[in-house]
Amino acid sequence: MKPWHGLISEEEERIYDTAGFGRASGLGKRPALLIIDVQYRTAGTVPAPLEKAMQEFPTSCGELAWNAIANIKPVLAEFRAKKWPVLYPHVAPKLASEGGRLAEKTPTMWSIHPHGYDFVRELAPQEGDILLPKKHPSAFFGTPLASHLIELGVDTLVMTGCATSGCIRASVVDAFSLNFRVVVPHECVYDRGQVSHAVNLFDMSQKYADVVTTDSLIALLRHIE
Repeated sequence: MKPWHGLISEEEERIYDTAGFGRASGLGKRPALLIIDVQYRTAGTVPAPLEKAMQEFPTSCGELAWNAIANIKPVLAEFRAKKWPVLYPHVAPKLASEGGRLAEKTPTMWSIHPHGYDFVRELAPQEGDILLPKKHPSAFFGTPLASHLIELGVDTLVMTGCATSGCIRASVVDAFSLNFRVVVPHECVYDRGQVSHAVNLFDMSQKYADVVTTDSLIALLRHIE
């Protein structure tokens, strides 16, 4: 079932289809995996209902995050087995003086315990992975991500992590704008709001990315020589 089922009407889907949106781009020959902001501040240290998780870290997505983490693990294992690039765009600990508009919109980002910025252990980086501290939603904005991807000969980006409506969407749009093929396994991204999560997945699927299941992505990856 599509994650936006029940929110986007069949009529609206037909309108997009008639207009020619939503066509698949497919995978290229050299994919890279982006694991975006999968940190304890967005997941909590243990799976918990959302409101309880937010008592630990106000920016946590609770069990929604841990469901996605469980789905990212086999995708990451596939990339590790193929020795394909894995990159970790992530928010680094912040100073209030660095905040800009983000500090005004989400002031809780500046009250998080430093442990909240640690990578979730189940998906932690390994030697050879690329870490990309960022200060803005897009993994591309103000980072050397595009330079790394060019050097690695990457043509396809698999986007996972948090939040669907924020850093995932911003990174997807920028990747698409730079002519990368973009794939979003929808069970591997998460958000604190399920309506926002679903609607943004629908919009990305129509305009910027192939939105697929985790199983179908892994099957596609295994056909790449």
